[in-house]
Amino acid sequence: MEPLILIPARYASTRFPGKPLAEIAGKTLLRRVWEQCAPVLGPERVVVATDDDRIRAHCDEHGMRYVLTPDSCPTGTDRLASAAESLQADLYVNVQGDEPLVDPADIEQVIRSARRTPGEVINAYCAIDSEHDYRSRTLPKVVMRPDGRLLYMSRAPIPGDKDDTFQQAWKQVCIYGFPPDALRAYAECGQKTDLEAIEDIEILRFLELGYEVTMVPVSASSIAVDTPEDVRRVERALEDRDG
Repeated sequence: MEPLILIPARYASTRFPGKPLAEIAGKTLLRRVWEQCAPVLGPERVVVATDDDRIRAHCDEHGMRYVLTPDSCPTGTDRLASAAESLQADLYVNVQGDEPLVDPADIEQVIRSARRTPGEVINAYCAIDSEHDYRSRTLPKVVMRPDGRLLYMSRAPIPGDKDDTFQQAWKQVCIYGFPPDALRAYAECGQKTDLEAIEDIEILRFLELGYEVTMVPVSASSIAVDTPEDVRRVERALEDRDG
């Protein structure tokens, strides 16, 4: 199996415009994500998928391979599918451009899982360790069958009890493994599916199209940057990591 890592990068983010080029402790968010991906397959197997000339110029400046995609792509996964049309691979590994602390070992874990179950959609997850994250409307929460297959994903605090207390929960980590056929079917849909549109969670389209999604446990090292406030959370984590 020949995998390729793709990083979708959209400048016009709804919650955080210009997010890929936001600076985090002296480096852009996008560059930090790329540097975490490069050791896994080598720099030549990591490609940024973008529709923006500012991001393209940034990639040129720092020697990051990229492909230009239409600005009409409704989601990052649609952008990935567009990029895949000109990039041959047996597995497209989507690492979101807002995960600057993503662990290379976690990307490798997703690739290993995809190799064990070729043809399946793979997504990573980890445990939620704070009520703040459980209540957060920016973090997708995961509920699964006992065999690890995805049942549902929501920005709401799930699973929940009658007393609205935080007991145990899991969150999505935005590392995916997409077989070419599933990625094409996703793009051919042409628009967001109903639950995907309500929750604003791309992986739900696969469920609504009838695909199984296998969830893979990874470390809790990643912090997604969804808002400007998250930049400071990442900087604090970097300060703690670097002493």
